[in-house]
Amino acid sequence: MSNEKENAIVDLTFKFALDIVKYSQILEDTKKTVLAKQITIIGTSIGANIKEAYNPEKKLEFMHKIKIAAEEADELKYLLLICKSSENYPDCNSLIEKLDVIIKSLADIIGASKKQIGFKRPD
Repeated sequence: MSNEKENAIVDLTFKFALDIVKYSQILEDTKKTVLAKQITIIGTSIGANIKEAYNPEKKLEFMHKIKIAAEEADELKYLLLICKSSENYPDCNSLIEKLDVIIKSLADIIGASKKQIGFKRPD
């Protein structure tokens, strides 16, 4: 992994977390507190796991943290789709679009990491 790619995903997820905090505050202000709390926790944990991933002691720890971030991203997308499909919820389309970029980036990182460590699927 190059430093440029590492910094890009860390920066991307940090900015995304700030957007999530803003969206969650809108949810809080409109009394949609249950989803607001879940979205805040999950949306900020994606970047936190990625940040931790770039300080691993072993390559498998890196992969583990990146996979956790990917799982959190999938869960967050589900919650945002609930918001999108629910009446009287603020628009979250731009968050979903940004999250799709993050999900794709994480999939690329996971794929590249598997190649680097010689990961092979069991037959």
